Amino acid sequence: MKASKRAKKEEKIIRSAEKVFRRLGYKNSKMEDIAEASGITKVTLYSYFQSKENLYMAITYHAMLSLNNYYIKICKEHKEEKGLVSTLALIEGFMNFCEQKYLYSEALLDYFSLIRSGSSTFTDALKESTYFKKAQSIQNEAFKYVIAEIERGKEDGSISSEIDSAVITLIGWTSGIGYAKVVSASGSRKTNILNVDLAEIKKIKIGLARKLISSKITYN
Repeated sequence: MKASKRAKKEEKIIRSAEKVFRRLGYKNSKMEDIAEASGITKVTLYSYFQSKENLYMAITYHAMLSLNNYYIKICKEHKEEKGLVSTLALIEGFMNFCEQKYLYSEALLDYFSLIRSGSSTFTDALKESTYFKKAQSIQNEAFKYVIAEIERGKEDGSISSEIDSAVITLIGWTSGIGYAKVVSASGSRKTNILNVDLAEIKKIKIGLARKLISSKITYN
């Protein structure tokens, strides 16, 4: 099979798997479900992806690419504005990303949880996954975009915080993780289990982020 034809087939399988995972969840999904959604046999599916874990990692890699491209778009849209504006847009963008693509946000959270657990927990299927290696190669790209915009804000004077830009980025990430978990639990709904409007949570988080990075805060 020609490379381009195989790549298109693989892409179709990944998109079908995304639909299955969104509907059933990763743990409840079976390779049989994905094969059926893809219109292929289980044997054919395994010729492309040797495990459900490998397939989920392909989705994780797509999630990273999607977030990176979204960040690039946001940076371009705000390149003529102050670094503070662009940074806040990226923070809001991540929350929007979680709302619109909650399967992707779940995959990202699962990935970084896995990375934190250490290589001793990696399965053989994961170690052999081409997509796992691809994900590792770009796992820090999204953070780099935020750091760059914070640095730009410090240069143009719109960001006064003396906290290291990487530290600020990770503070924002930890806050974003909490929001992502709320969105994940909500699924496609506009409210979470406590019936709190997600827009209100987002508004407060952006306000807190603005105070953190636009004030002259130090470590002491």
